[in-house]
Amino acid sequence: MRKREGNKEQAILNAAIKVFAQHGYHRAKISSIADHASVATGSVYLYYKNKESILLTIFDQLWTELTDGLRIIVKRSDIDPSQKLDLVIDKLFDLFIANPALASVFVNEQHHLIKDKRGDIAKQYDDFLDLAEEIIREGVRKKIFNADVDIKIFRHFITGGIRSVLRQWSEHSQTLTLQRLRQNVKYFIKHGLL
Repeated sequence: MRKREGNKEQAILNAAIKVFAQHGYHRAKISSIADHASVATGSVYLYYKNKESILLTIFDQLWTELTDGLRIIVKRSDIDPSQKLDLVIDKLFDLFIANPALASVFVNEQHHLIKDKRGDIAKQYDDFLDLAEEIIREGVRKKIFNADVDIKIFRHFITGGIRSVLRQWSEHSQTLTLQRLRQNVKYFIKHGLL
């Protein structure tokens, strides 16, 4: 495979996100991704072995960006854990508000990648959730959050809930906005912890 170059490779990834969001990963065609990226079909194969490698790269970039941002938030000492949770939720929703097609791909493909143990997605996802747990633990230590909350159960409940509301949004985006979801997710999470 060719050494990665900026614009063409990113154009392919952006096009793939749109095509995967519109048609689903399994029905998407490399030729359609190439058309949307304004490159020849053969050019896609210079950068990616196959459609799966494109999808894995999309998720690798997604989880790298989210995890790097979360690491910065966790280390902050100038804000309390409740504010840190707000920032984490904002980071996630800002990313999806900026790229709604990515939210659709996330909703439809993340679970399958983890279940089928494709790439490092499961590990990246767990690393992100482990960091988020640090915020909850800090809040419990500082008596901001309820000490009776089982963090592992809360982790699965919240991640399932976020995936579920994002799925509802992807199916009903005309009546349900990501901004409204963000506000409600913040409310449910924080009040569930108090």
